[in-house]
Amino acid sequence: MKWHLQREIDKLKKKILSLGAMVEERVRMAIEAHAKRDGDLAKKIIEADREIDTLEVEMEEECLKILALHQPVAVDLRFITAIIKINNDLERIGDEAVNIAQRVEIITKRPPVKVPFDFTIMAEKTEDMLKGSLDAMVNLDADLAYKICLMDDEVDEIHRSIYDKIKEALHHETNNTGVLMNLFLISRHLERIADHATNIAEDVIYMIEGKISRHRKNSVDSEPK
Repeated sequence: MKWHLQREIDKLKKKILSLGAMVEERVRMAIEAHAKRDGDLAKKIIEADREIDTLEVEMEEECLKILALHQPVAVDLRFITAIIKINNDLERIGDEAVNIAQRVEIITKRPPVKVPFDFTIMAEKTEDMLKGSLDAMVNLDADLAYKICLMDDEVDEIHRSIYDKIKEALHHETNNTGVLMNLFLISRHLERIADHATNIAEDVIYMIEGKISRHRKNSVDSEPK
């Protein structure tokens, strides 16, 4: 029975890695679409969303089947429980990539607007967090997972800064309110991706150490004032 369980767990590992790689690529594409004002690339991301949704459902069904048939305990149970949560976060990250693509589609139909900020640093940190959380999962690296959790504050601070700058720009760019609001939403979606990457890192810590580290700080559910 143990051998059959291990075989099923190995299959789960391969599937979650495949889903992670796909989601990571969609985030990269969404960031590129925004940077290059590429509406066609944004459209491809939107149209491909169902692929991630399908894989997410398949992963959850596999996990539930293993729990029902093999009744794992201890480390194996922690692994499967963490995979269910990570699977959900990956699907949500895929949704956020689609949300960015939808904003890009709107923005590319309007004239460019000069803004006193860019998304480069925020996008790089968000991508690094996602990659790092997946690397921590692959290598069962708790130290890396803890580092990813600490990076979340940096992305939150950039998001707050962008919010303040857009709020100020709205007073002067009254003809470009729609574009500015869509730029703000892109910042918001990047911040959400970083949040989900943090969730994955926290689930990796649980997987390895059996310690639940969520709610390590007060969550910020409302926009900064």
